Amino acid sequence: MAGFDVARLTSEKSITETPRSWSRILARVRQGEMPPKNSPAPAPEVRERFSAWIDTRLRTAACSDGIAPGPAPLRRLNRAEYAATIRDLLNIHINAGHALPADGAGGEGFDNAAETLFLSPIHAEKYLEAANTALGYAMSDPRSRARFLIAEPNETTSPEQAARKVLVAFLPRAFRRPVKPEEVEHYVALFRGARGRGESQDGTIAFALRGVLVSPHFLFRLEDPNPDPAPRLVGPYEFASRLSYFLWGSMPDETLFGLAAQGSLHEPEVLQAQVVRMLKDPKSREFAENFVEQWLGTRELGRDIKPDPKLFPAYYDAEIQSAMRYEPILFFQELLAQNLSLLNLIDSKFTILTNKLQRHYGIELSERLRQQPKRVELPPGTHRGGLLGMAAVLAVSSQPHRTSPVLRGKWILEAILGTPPPPPPPDVPKLEEEHGGAAARTLKELLLQHRRNPACASCHNRIDPLGFGLENFDVLGRWRTEDNGKPIDASGELPDGTAFNGVDELRVVLLRQKDLFVRNLTSKLLGYALGRGLTIEDSCIVNQITAELEKNDYRAQTLILGIVNSVPFRYQAGTAANAPVPAPAGGSGNTRKTEGST
Repeated sequence: MAGFDVARLTSEKSITETPRSWSRILARVRQGEMPPKNSPAPAPEVRERFSAWIDTRLRTAACSDGIAPGPAPLRRLNRAEYAATIRDLLNIHINAGHALPADGAGGEGFDNAAETLFLSPIHAEKYLEAANTALGYAMSDPRSRARFLIAEPNETTSPEQAARKVLVAFLPRAFRRPVKPEEVEHYVALFRGARGRGESQDGTIAFALRGVLVSPHFLFRLEDPNPDPAPRLVGPYEFASRLSYFLWGSMPDETLFGLAAQGSLHEPEVLQAQVVRMLKDPKSREFAENFVEQWLGTRELGRDIKPDPKLFPAYYDAEIQSAMRYEPILFFQELLAQNLSLLNLIDSKFTILTNKLQRHYGIELSERLRQQPKRVELPPGTHRGGLLGMAAVLAVSSQPHRTSPVLRGKWILEAILGTPPPPPPPDVPKLEEEHGGAAARTLKELLLQHRRNPACASCHNRIDPLGFGLENFDVLGRWRTEDNGKPIDASGELPDGTAFNGVDELRVVLLRQKDLFVRNLTSKLLGYALGRGLTIEDSCIVNQITAELEKNDYRAQTLILGIVNSVPFRYQAGTAANAPVPAPAGGSGNTRKTEGST
């Protein structure tokens, strides 16, 4: 523990007194970093029981004295948010952010996390180039010009008066809040400077607008700090931005700006109506795409993960690629817009298909599909339904040249159940591949031999059976009944003795663990919404939301409303460390104790 004396933590009470130290211990135990290498180590099941016990104690302690908002760190717009914001601000339909550097994942595994959204010198240069490109396109397109060039010189309006009118209207939208007169004057001064150099009216106004688009007030999501010790509701315009960047990945629209101006956006009925409206809006596609592809890992398909073109040429049909990619995205969007059960992600009676994806899956339908994706009811016996039957998921959890029960089992543990296995030890032997002259064996037979090694068996007994349940799907998600000339054996048995055969029975097994799935999905989505890694205190919110989901049949909008109504989403922390939001009348108003306090 890098100098930290674990021997001091001798009692259960130490968990509540030093929660952050115990959180670090828990993370290291789960990752296999404790005990240190070459030290006696507990069996995997003992390690899991210890981890679960510590996790439960930490959550109980964190939730016992009220809920604090947690940090709301400064962060810039990521590449996707920048492109969407420029699109909506200028009414252009190009990706203005395509040349920006890629953003790394942080927090709960998403690229909108403040931990990674710093501003480097190369970003500054690229943002200037992107602003030039976007404005050049917008100034030359009549529909775009009409969106932001609301005044031009004529007989009664001077060039500067026209520029001022443009900036007075443009700045509040770009900065996503009301602006002060001196802020307007700063950009009018840029206009004067360009005009003094003899530039055209378009050139001078573009120069001023370019200054707006490289301002920190545009590139960053800035919020006025809370000077008081206690938490407070976030301001109405900041709340509108939190809401729009969560559910749209872009700036607020005129409706949200109007409600912010009225000060009514925090009202429960107003907020609920806006959430429903936003989830039904086509712009929710941005949210579904950004969240789903990072949560499931399918963003890597076609980038770092590519099926072998000789063995799986079907993947390289552009329409198949697109249909595979968008199936889980549009499926998730459908759940949100129609307020369906989130358990459809495990097992459902419908999916989203195009004509080519339908043929790829070999599904017979009474209706004739087209290239446009469409929701369809699945006939009995297709073995589809939910994420486990989707080609993008199956391809991203395969090797380029063959399926991988290990990768697929690991994917289920991580993405579905939120219980990732520890990383493999550095000396783990590789899976033996088939060689010429040897008797043909299925992949399952090879893995069973691999698991005879005690160093491999402890983890693989937990991972492999889940992956075996998906072996009827090839790398591209097509149904098959043979592997290497032998019948597929898709049976598996989990360490607790639970046995199943095939993907349909595997779904039943996973539905029995729906509490793990719902908690994991809630944690992931809360981290995405807050744009930061979750703290142990955030587990209180996860507990509340999962309880509400259970009472409301796991409806998708219950999850979204639980997040946008949560303390971390609606409140700003005060200057007092970890101060909780005051409890409602009749409730407890305890003050959170900080580590090291008495």
